[in-house]
Amino acid sequence: MNKNPWFDKWAKKAKEMGYPARSVFKLMEIQKKYKIIKKGNIVLDLGASPGSWSKYTLSIVGEKGKVVGIDLLPVKIIHPNFYFIQKDVFELEEKDFKTLGIEKFDIILSDMAPKTTGDKFGDHIRSLRLAEKALELAKNYLKEDGSFVVKVFEGEKLPQFKKQIEKCFKSVKFLKPKSSRKESKEIFIIAQGFKK
Repeated sequence: MNKNPWFDKWAKKAKEMGYPARSVFKLMEIQKKYKIIKKGNIVLDLGASPGSWSKYTLSIVGEKGKVVGIDLLPVKIIHPNFYFIQKDVFELEEKDFKTLGIEKFDIILSDMAPKTTGDKFGDHIRSLRLAEKALELAKNYLKEDGSFVVKVFEGEKLPQFKKQIEKCFKSVKFLKPKSSRKESKEIFIIAQGFKK
């Protein structure tokens, strides 16, 4: 059990609200500030386990929306508009979405993170590899004018990655959520207005 009072505060609050993890507050803050998720949206949630982001997104998209979660680990959400693919993100294929009757998404969310080792540069590079894969999926499966939210660990290659995103989107912003640990290197990139 994590004895960090900061962690406990957010984890306890998430549990009280019926979410499996405190990461939900990061997406809530992004949503409050940028209003990226809308009713009826079709959303791809990369790194979905244990399911907080998907569950929160489902509460916004309503009965006409859909959420597709991807993770190596299982997600325990039973909802008519939630579809889960237990798979490595690097092995995803077009047919995985086509079998669900989905060709394009309004939003792609990525809260993926590597297992941290304490080697800051190594963790940054591994995190970037996941973020670049998320961007590749966004280029292939995002609708025109769609939105993309991706988590990445800060480091020297971040400005370069931001430039890659700026080529594809009209607006690109950084956000460090209040519920992120102070010592955490995670930062979220919020990209809106996907350009074909």
